[in-house]
Amino acid sequence: MHDPTLSEFQQFIRDRYQETDEARGPARTFLWFSEEIGELAEALARRERGDGDDANLREEFADVLAWLTTLANITGVDLAAAVHNKYVANGGPQGTK
Repeated sequence: MHDPTLSEFQQFIRDRYQETDEARGPARTFLWFSEEIGELAEALARRERGDGDDANLREEFADVLAWLTTLANITGVDLAAAVHNKYVANGGPQGTK
């Protein structure tokens, strides 16, 4: 796969994992997502201490994105449309995020 767009990545995750993800459901999937956020937090903390592993940090970011995408898939959210509507359309949100 080339560098995918957000829509392509969401479709890739859907095609590969949808049956398993649907069976797990949103609540249990959110727990997995939360665990991945914790692992990302640990990787960031190691980096701040100076003993981080850049490859691991990249992997944790990818895992968080994959689980967020899974949540979007099983709840019927088109991530690209959501990002466009919130951050691109009409000049995006005002103020800071």
